[in-house]
Amino acid sequence: MKRLLGAILVCLAALPCLGADFATPGGPLPAGLAAVDRQLRADAYDLELLISFGTSNGGSAGHLALAIRDAAGDDDLVYSANFYADRAPEHAADFYTDDLMVRIPKREYLFGTRSSVSPKASFGLDFGEVYKRSLIGVRVTGVPAAEKAALATYFQRINDDFQARARDTEYHDGEVSYDYLRLNCAKTVGSAFKFGAGYAELPISAPRLPGRTRAVAALNANIPTEMAIKLIEAWAARGYGLDVVLYKKYRGSPYVDPHEEEPVAFRDLPDRFPSVLSRDFRREAGAYEDYDNLYAMYLFFNLGKYSIQINERTQRLEIERHKHPMAYPEAARQAAESARTDADGYSRHRPFRPKGTRIGEKPDNTHLYHFPAGAE
Repeated sequence: MKRLLGAILVCLAALPCLGADFATPGGPLPAGLAAVDRQLRADAYDLELLISFGTSNGGSAGHLALAIRDAAGDDDLVYSANFYADRAPEHAADFYTDDLMVRIPKREYLFGTRSSVSPKASFGLDFGEVYKRSLIGVRVTGVPAAEKAALATYFQRINDDFQARARDTEYHDGEVSYDYLRLNCAKTVGSAFKFGAGYAELPISAPRLPGRTRAVAALNANIPTEMAIKLIEAWAARGYGLDVVLYKKYRGSPYVDPHEEEPVAFRDLPDRFPSVLSRDFRREAGAYEDYDNLYAMYLFFNLGKYSIQINERTQRLEIERHKHPMAYPEAARQAAESARTDADGYSRHRPFRPKGTRIGEKPDNTHLYHFPAGAE
């Protein structure tokens, strides 16, 4: 019955949805989208690393995708690892599984309510992400055209390997298909830079299949936020420019994914900064206290330029606030200093005023600590 219901909803999603609610499949796009998009694209960035927040109470690693800007087009193209391209028969029945690396126009990926990829595309994952969770966009400027072309070519190579059921490539041991631990979003993006764009120094975890349990694989898995920090360091070493856009979750979506076991509306899902694999990872309550999470949150804030939101009253997309981003060396120095101080403060289990400022709203799992006035 559940599969039948899902199939019916997939079919309906392919039809015009007259009168569909805002922030649901087939619903209207937010007003002001074109104007905000023009302002963001007025900046001469070349790539945008898109880091999605987690939607579970514990173990929220989030998702990682890469947008490549095409000078000839009016939108970026997002390459996103397909969670459902794992050869599972139930996924093939209900979800889009043709590609391992799905290619999605960025406006659609962030704000779309209809998919140009497939009627089986997943709302809140393949399109319309901001109705389900927040995202951080790390924009990169000064990337050579040849490097961007090499990245796109390598993503196509991964898709070709997936279609051919290739095995034991330079980026993966075993058959090429999605695996949450062994060939996930962070590993595919990292592999495109390491093997496609020539980032030989980029470290990528490579848990081997033989003799490994899933528990051991988890300890060696590539994590989106950790991969993002590695890439930021590699871009800074190459002299590329960096800034950050925060795309805030629209908190009013009534949509319930019919494929989920627990019927929870998007508006009621957690929206948690994607944790590194640390003591914070399985926390159900309590603010993030680990140095690595604090460093990442502070670094993204220091590099921040724009905060984008859909106004809940007007349903209009707007630039909520903007500031001058720090240059990377100073942003990293301040983030590291503040993270060390604050991690020590949290370890004392006494109220204190943190030195650093976290990007975005306070995580859903905060409870004890005082935060700086005016923090995003």
